[in-house]
Order: sequence, then C-alpha cells, then structure tokens
Amino acid sequence: MATDIVLGVAVLALLIWRQLSTRPVHASALRLIVILLAIGLLETVQFLAKNHAGTLTYAAIAGSLLIAAVFGALRAATVRIWLSGGQAWSKGNWLTALLWVAAVVAHLGYDALVAASHGTRGLGTATIVLYLAISLGFQRIIVHYRASRLVVAAPAG
Repeated sequence: MATDIVLGVAVLALLIWRQLSTRPVHASALRLIVILLAIGLLETVQFLAKNHAGTLTYAAIAGSLLIAAVFGALRAATVRIWLSGGQAWSKGNWLTALLWVAAVVAHLGYDALVAASHGTRGLGTATIVLYLAISLGFQRIIVHYRASRLVVAAPAG
C-alpha cells in the first residue's frame, strides 16, 4: 500500500510537471498513457487477487474511472493550444494543476466513502495509477482533437 501511494504521488508530480511545460501535441504522447495503464491494471489485478472482490468492488472501480474521465475532460478545457510553424502546441496552467490535485482528492475521497464501506479498504490507493491513466487519456484525447481541429482550420502557408 505504501508503494502504491509513493508511485501515485510520483506519477502525479510527473503529470503536473509535464502539463505545465510547453509541449507539442502529437500521438506519441499516448505512450505514457499506455505505460500508466499497464502499471495501473497490474496493481488493480494484484489488489483484486488478494482481496475478496465482488460486484460492489467492480462497481466502485467503474464509478471511480467515470470520475477520472470527467476530470480529464475538465482539465482538457484548461489547456491552451496554439499553432507555431504548422505544429500544434499545448500548455496547461495553474487551473490544470489544481484540477489534477482535485482529481486525486476526489478519487481517494470516493474510495473512503464508497469502497471502504464495502470491505475493500485500500482500493483507492491500489487503483490510483489506473485512475490517473484514464484521466490523462481522456484529457489527451480531447486536447488532441482540439489541436487537430486547429490545424485543419489554419490557412495553408
């Protein structure tokens, strides 16, 4: 459990740092999502194998991942996207970072309210990397879509 918390904090710090940096918008950014998704799924499966997982546990996970998607969409709206030299660029701001922190608080709060009451204490920390991967994935998809619309709308030079 301590390892899950340390890993979650490290991933969150990396995500916030990357999003406050000016970065090109391209599909290779999806690599990080795939890596986080693989780690998150592994941690979740290990937790479920050690604990008595029932229908309510899976419903709790689904609810948490829905919250992750909503926060990803909210953060995507805070990301500035612009064109420079025919390349789309993006950069988050203080609100983007604040929404990352709020997303993690919401995840752990949801866990404390829902999962812990059904005997699955620790589910939130075990699924934190999966949650971050889903949230980042939704954000990236929306940012990529917005950037592609900007590139298409730009006059040919």
